[in-house]
Amino acid sequence: MSGPLRPAVAILTLLLAIAFAASPYFVDSFNGFDPNQFPVPQDNPPVQPAGYAFAIWGAIYLWLILGAAWGLFKARQDGQWHDMRLPLCLSLAVGSTWLWVATQSPVWAAVLIWVMLLSALGALFVAPVRDRAWAAYPVGLYAGWLSAASCVSLGLLAAGYGYLDENIAGLIFVALAALIGAAVQAALGRTPTYGIAVIWALIAVIVANWTDARDVAYVALAGAVIVALATLRTLRTG
Repeated sequence: MSGPLRPAVAILTLLLAIAFAASPYFVDSFNGFDPNQFPVPQDNPPVQPAGYAFAIWGAIYLWLILGAAWGLFKARQDGQWHDMRLPLCLSLAVGSTWLWVATQSPVWAAVLIWVMLLSALGALFVAPVRDRAWAAYPVGLYAGWLSAASCVSLGLLAAGYGYLDENIAGLIFVALAALIGAAVQAALGRTPTYGIAVIWALIAVIVANWTDARDVAYVALAGAVIVALATLRTLRTG
């Protein structure tokens, strides 16, 4: 894409980040999937983290907006920023519709959150090496949380449609979240905010399951340790 179009993409990125952050205000009282949206109602399924963990969205929304604004004014013509913005715009555009879709269909919500994840990871792997606080770090936090949330969505579908027992679904898809988190963080070799977001989600799974589904909590604990080891190796380079 030619240089003159780069500022337009930079503006679009900021607008989509704002739209993404504003999307909860256009969906009435979405506090997660209604248990009765599934043929087998999902009331406190083991795969789902404790509710407090979703507060991370505040940091994600704000940091994405600040990063996009910084990039617009400081790096609007930068080629590396541009390469990151293209897949990030796709992720944010889909994300801006996700809450509404989630109120209509858990299946389509799962499809869309994987689109969000894959495009966010595409953005993360090509994020600028410089300006990390405004580019790679916010995208890393966003992609890390999506890595966990995407696996949660599959676990909910597997149990909610009767393919797996809730506990088995929790074990499988919490382990998958940890595996993806560790593999991505190790391959990335930088941007510890990615691993931190995955660890945050896994700790919330531990909290949610320590009393009633301790085997799922143990899997989440082991996963958090593995992701933490991969993340610690990146701290020297940021």
